[in-house]
Amino acid sequence: MAEQEASKGFRSEKIGQVVSTKMQKTIVVEVSRRVPHPLYKRIVGKRKKFYAHDETGDAKMGDVVRIEECRPLSKLKRWRLAEVIRRAAQVGAQPADLDVKV
Repeated sequence: MAEQEASKGFRSEKIGQVVSTKMQKTIVVEVSRRVPHPLYKRIVGKRKKFYAHDETGDAKMGDVVRIEECRPLSKLKRWRLAEVIRRAAQVGAQPADLDVKV
């Protein structure tokens, strides 16, 4: 196992939240980080979206996932889904609960 990892080299990893799953085999992951402002030294939040390849369609909206860098797969996709760290809470409502006439 160690020799396989050595042959791959170091792959950058990021942890973020899935914000879109509307494409086939592609998810959009928003990665947030907190950095000091260069001039004012106040902590500000920055976020960036990454397109990641999800072959099996495991990730859903709101999941916290780990993505790893890979070869370019398309014009925008340079990341691959490594694992789903935490699943989002799925809220299921029945039509009777919403007072919707069917």
